[in-house]
Amino acid sequence: VQLQASGGGLVQAGGSLRLSCAASGRTLAGYHMGWFRQAPGKEREFLAVIWWSAGRTYYADSVKGRFTISVDNAKNTVLLQMNSQKVEDTAVYYCTCGTGPPALAAGYAYWGQGTLVTVSS
Repeated sequence: VQLQASGGGLVQAGGSLRLSCAASGRTLAGYHMGWFRQAPGKEREFLAVIWWSAGRTYYADSVKGRFTISVDNAKNTVLLQMNSQKVEDTAVYYCTCGTGPPALAAGYAYWGQGTLVTVSS
């Protein structure tokens, strides 16, 4: 599976941004798609996951109510809508695909290249 993330950029606190992750290489049935982020000097942090076939979602407490993960089946793309952004959301955001424990980075076999999100005060 190849993953290509896009949509990062600069946004003011309180604003919104939408990330996209285009997947290719194989069918995604049976996989779940996740988003993680990593800020400088910090560990990679789980944000959200969606099961491709069932559409079920799960969020980290830090983003619940602000971020929404979804899929566009026609485009083989997973989206992350980020609202009410905070300065502490600044990080490199990664999309990922796997079949293991959904909230752990080790549960994913495939990773995109990352896209930088900067939230200014």
